Amino acid sequence: MARPKVVLPENGISEEEILKKMEVIREDDINWKDGKVWSLVYHASEKHTEMLKKASAMFFSKNALSPMAFPSLKKFETEVISMAVDLFGGDNRCCGSMTSGGTESLLMAVKTYRDWARVKLPHIKEPEMVVPSSAHPSFDKAADYFGVKIVKVPVDKETHRADVKAMENALTENTIMMVGSACDFPRGVVDPISELASIARERGIGMHVDACLGGFMLPFVKMLGNNVPDFDFSVPGVTSISADVHKYGYGAKGASTIMYRRERVWKHQFSVYTDWSGGIYISPSMRGTRPGGPIAAAWASMKVLGNDGYLQLAKVVMKATKELIDGINQIPELYIIGDPVMSVFCFTSEAVDIYNLGDLMDKKGWHLDRIQFPNALHMMVNPHHASIVDTFLKDLREAVKEIKEHPEASSDGDAAIYGMVASLSDRNKVKDYITNFLKSQYKIK
Repeated sequence: MARPKVVLPENGISEEEILKKMEVIREDDINWKDGKVWSLVYHASEKHTEMLKKASAMFFSKNALSPMAFPSLKKFETEVISMAVDLFGGDNRCCGSMTSGGTESLLMAVKTYRDWARVKLPHIKEPEMVVPSSAHPSFDKAADYFGVKIVKVPVDKETHRADVKAMENALTENTIMMVGSACDFPRGVVDPISELASIARERGIGMHVDACLGGFMLPFVKMLGNNVPDFDFSVPGVTSISADVHKYGYGAKGASTIMYRRERVWKHQFSVYTDWSGGIYISPSMRGTRPGGPIAAAWASMKVLGNDGYLQLAKVVMKATKELIDGINQIPELYIIGDPVMSVFCFTSEAVDIYNLGDLMDKKGWHLDRIQFPNALHMMVNPHHASIVDTFLKDLREAVKEIKEHPEASSDGDAAIYGMVASLSDRNKVKDYITNFLKSQYKIK
């Protein structure tokens, strides 16, 4: 039997050599620091990043699994939750936990409502959650993990926000929770949370607001005088909110929050096992081991920036966002989809192939995510994008012109892949294709 391609070295490599090797390996990574990447990284400043590294390193080996062993991490976590609750209009009865990211936060929300319903709504044997079609796929993942049926409702065709009446009509006697986004990932719109929460409250079910993306941005966008629909604990009927500190909270990767209006719901998030020979085991969230670094860095980020720091960053980001949106709308062949509330938006075209345009922008050094239904290019603006707005718009105008002048030119980049995927009506085939593609990515070459 052949051995794996990579095995443990017989003799250890020197620290100096391995670090040099790692420097070489990372040369193939996307260079986000020049501002040409519009996703994945949320960067306040180099100074802030260096502070995060120091804060994380101080608690590198500590484990938040035991709040008694490391009271420092308990302090950081509880204070992060307290500060977030206050930011989101909650009171001192609200509570919650830190998680590794938005996906874990959403998983925990669904698990919590499932277990809450087992106690409060015991007649429900096949629980369901009603979500807008724009909701994050983590809810699909939660449905797979926890046996809660996901009922997806198409969004309004004009606004791309959740369709309140359609959501209400989708409720059944088995519904345990509803979901709204603030903002959603595809279009950057905020769902009509007040209306959805009113329905959930009347039905006596959970109303979760997924603010993983927009949570640490929207309150400050509103402070700047922009129109932001109500979405937080100030809305009666909102029973839980998730928000990522490692996005627009500018914390280190691996830090999100899941918050509940009342402790009586939050307790159903916990996993408690009393009969293990290794002792009583309790965990507040999905993971056992919880690295201390991201928790400490999240606390440090919020304390260092403060309300004024976040407000100033939001001001920079929203100015750049307005310039980008105005510039894109001034290109006759392009238009923004929906009415984005903050710094997340997408644009498309009926005059040129939008995926081909994305490939051409790739060749010019930019990286824009591709989204679908309809096909579009996606952008999330950060402070470090403020200095490259004009350069981006110039390249975008040139790319549109090139495609119009040479419409016959085919693309061998992402456009070919996305075009093929979009043409398949059998989504199971798409699923198989993407699964095989992902498997291939993790093979050692």
